[in-house]
Amino acid sequence: MNTRIVLVETSHPGNIGAVARAIKNMGINDLALVRPKYFPHADATARASGADDVLARASVVDTLDEALAGCTLSFAASARQRTIRWPEVAPREAAATIAAQPADARAAVVFGPETSGLTNEHIARCQRLVFIPSSPAFPSLNLAMAVQVIAYEVRLAALSPPPAAASEAPAAKHEELENFYAHLERVLLGSGFLDPANPRHLMQRLRRLFARAEPDQNDVNILRGILTSVWDERQR
Repeated sequence: MNTRIVLVETSHPGNIGAVARAIKNMGINDLALVRPKYFPHADATARASGADDVLARASVVDTLDEALAGCTLSFAASARQRTIRWPEVAPREAAATIAAQPADARAAVVFGPETSGLTNEHIARCQRLVFIPSSPAFPSLNLAMAVQVIAYEVRLAALSPPPAAASEAPAAKHEELENFYAHLERVLLGSGFLDPANPRHLMQRLRRLFARAEPDQNDVNILRGILTSVWDERQR
């Protein structure tokens, strides 16, 4: 199944094991861990309950960018409302979008620390926000439970996937988009349009704009070509 589950700064190793079990139940075996507090750990193995192979294959990395490398679609799982609103979908819609991806594409769903969730910086690295419409009276979900809900919907959608949409070019990978955003920020700073003392707010809005557009590799190449042309002209 073309889905990667990413856990960011998980505090309790038992939750990692419970997540491994949850995703293996649903046919997902790609797990990435960003700076887990404790891993490997006996509690993770115990809670995995037979999903030891998922733990053994899990990649442990230092940054979210590393965890998202090679992915063409990414969802940040969060229940909190943000100052800058991102494209939001429920799990079923997210799963349908994942199922419609080409067979060689990979999507990621990112979950934050148990107590605080994902930061705005983490969410800015993703293209969309997925939220579980739990009861407003008691919205808090255990990490493994939240992952199970998403993984179930992904499994359900994968059993009868819609035909993949035809595309003139492959979808842009995470690292290609990040290189574009870095290029865009350099040009905006150099032109004086972006305030170097407070660049984050505008860049987050620009990330949201391009996330809605879903640029493919050709689009990214065109945009970077425009940026290069503009920058070169200003140096003459």
